[in-house]
Amino acid sequence: MLATDAKRLPEGEAWAFEVKWDGIRALVAHQPGAGMRILSRRGEQITDRYPELSDIGEALDAREAILDAEIVALDDSGRPSFQRLQRRIGVTAPLTIRRRVAETPVTLIAFDLLSLDGKQTVDLPYERRRELLLDLDLNGAHWQTPRHHIGDGETLLAAAARQGLEGVVAKRLGSVYRPGRRGGDWIKVRLKMRQDFVIGGWMRGQGGRSGRLGSLLLGVWDRSPADAEESGARQRLVFAGGVGSGLSERTIDQLTELLGPLRRDQNPFELGVGPKRPDPCFCEPRLVCSVEFSEWTREDTLRQPAFKGLRDDLDPDSIVRE
Repeated sequence: MLATDAKRLPEGEAWAFEVKWDGIRALVAHQPGAGMRILSRRGEQITDRYPELSDIGEALDAREAILDAEIVALDDSGRPSFQRLQRRIGVTAPLTIRRRVAETPVTLIAFDLLSLDGKQTVDLPYERRRELLLDLDLNGAHWQTPRHHIGDGETLLAAAARQGLEGVVAKRLGSVYRPGRRGGDWIKVRLKMRQDFVIGGWMRGQGGRSGRLGSLLLGVWDRSPADAEESGARQRLVFAGGVGSGLSERTIDQLTELLGPLRRDQNPFELGVGPKRPDPCFCEPRLVCSVEFSEWTREDTLRQPAFKGLRDDLDPDSIVRE
């Protein structure tokens, strides 16, 4: 289930409020005797990438459960850091995984319960699902179940701002869980402008980056895949600007390796002004990255963008302007 972006949180006692965690979404399925599996939003099995989470099966003991959760990497102050999490995203080599576990361990934040002891809970009201989840007492070395707050979301939002967190999600009391749906029962307010973009190409660097990748060309699709399928319309990629800030030398090396095989001559952007500088390099829009920015300009491009990291848990075809 997905949340809808808003500028303000809803008011009143009909809403519960949770911290918005800056990580990657995951479903955790545990079955006694069969072990535990972790699935990404794309349905990919990522269990082996996060071995420090395997003991959550012992915490669940004989309970069969499916959890909705976020995988985060906490900094020294206990705040989730998407940049720290980058050291774990996409890593599949067992030796590298073991090294990264020691360097950058992750934490699972459980916030919803979709099934318990063989019975689906998605049709139960939000507050009952949360009650059942809290009863599981999933709080350990690498997993937490943070409390939710009824009413007064602005107080939680102010606290999140003081702690440098990403934002707050409001969830309507009495609402059921709608898998794969984005609607008005879950509403998110971000403290910083941030969203995911498809990479449609890059510009060569200048100055200190001469001869190397300098900035990325970003885009969003002009309609969701579901809408496109219903109407028969073809998706078109809309140019959203470029980003060069936030690209470390290691990230540039990684992007160069990933984007090289995707290079193509044809411009993938069908809407928007496109890159203004000469000699852009284009690629198949198959990679997704997260970008923080101050606002959208009148030309529908990003102002003051900063690269935050790559994402391998999202389908590139699902990336639209939020």
